[in-house]
Amino acid sequence: MYLPACFPEAKLKIINALKANKAIVAMTGDGVNDGPALKAAHIGIAMGKKGTEIAKQAASLILLEDDLSKMLDAVAMGRRIYTNLKKAIRYIISIHIPIILTVIIPLALGWIYPNIFSPVHIIFLELIMGPTCSIIYENEPMEKNSMLEKPRPFTDTFFNMRELTTSIIQGLFITAGTLFAYQYSVRSGYDEELTRTMVFTVLISANLFLTLINRSFYYSILETIRYKNGMVSFIILLTIVISALLIFVPPLAKFFLFETLNLTQLLICIAIGFVSVIWFEGVKGVKRIS
Repeated sequence: MYLPACFPEAKLKIINALKANKAIVAMTGDGVNDGPALKAAHIGIAMGKKGTEIAKQAASLILLEDDLSKMLDAVAMGRRIYTNLKKAIRYIISIHIPIILTVIIPLALGWIYPNIFSPVHIIFLELIMGPTCSIIYENEPMEKNSMLEKPRPFTDTFFNMRELTTSIIQGLFITAGTLFAYQYSVRSGYDEELTRTMVFTVLISANLFLTLINRSFYYSILETIRYKNGMVSFIILLTIVISALLIFVPPLAKFFLFETLNLTQLLICIAIGFVSVIWFEGVKGVKRIS
């Protein structure tokens, strides 16, 4: 906020009045008189060149250039980084749940193929998920509604219960898809290698669709597909190529205990992965309407 030249006590009273009204207050200043108000504000911003030493010590942020026109850009960049970090973490939560449960449930319930995934499969899945959350989401552009959102209260946690619950539900839906593929394979009379391949392919497919859908928790995938992020196409193509090599190249398939899928089996796996994730587009649609 901008406060004209006045006594330090007056500036401090204005800051405290705004805070008492549950407003989040940021103040810029450069003089000695600004010290108390800079200290009292949620975010005190001192001028790097013209600012006095007292103002700098009282502030929580010091501008290298005394150009206030760049402050809006700084806020936008901060919101973009914060949002992308949440996207990455929510993706990690969602995709790890099916991996953990797909390993535990067949073993705990004594299903016919209890060791559906071995450590080598988990390592490969982790190698896929790492670049997805660190490279793709790091390079996501700022969403259109980012600067329209109200400032977050300082009492807010990084994740609220609603966001965490949504990520957990996404993970459970993907788990349902992988276990459905497991039971479908068993009931179709497939051996352990083919069942493992079906479950693995469903998980990879769901991972790819989840990556695209979770690029925004508000806008449709038809909107986010137009976001300028060249790493999305690169990572998705790389994942598809490597997964195809593991399944369709005999020496690699033998090492990973996979069996080659025919076209029908492959399409079934892709369809299960798609259905286990696409439902969230309906949730986003309701959110946009309301």
